[in-house]
Amino acid sequence: MKLFKMLTGMVIAAVVAVSVSACAPTAKQEGTGGYIDDTVITTKVKTQLLNDEALKSREINVETFKGRVQLSGFVSSAQMASRAVQVTRSVKGVKSVVNNMQIK
Repeated sequence: MKLFKMLTGMVIAAVVAVSVSACAPTAKQEGTGGYIDDTVITTKVKTQLLNDEALKSREINVETFKGRVQLSGFVSSAQMASRAVQVTRSVKGVKSVVNNMQIK
């Protein structure tokens, strides 16, 4: 009976350890907390871009990974692309901005 309880306890501990490690971040994949942080940053950036009347931000896509924001899509001029990058850099939590926007 003691052996059964000990084995059961070890199996439960192993399952918990595997479950917790699945949420841990890796170099190419974020953990749960990091994903939530990046989602918040993405939302803040999109909000700031929409609130900027000089930008037609509906054609700008925003993706965030570990605080690094990538802007893609289309803008009407190089000045609009620079403005979008400037607005994005002003958002708290943004570590860097990658500009992949194209001028149409």
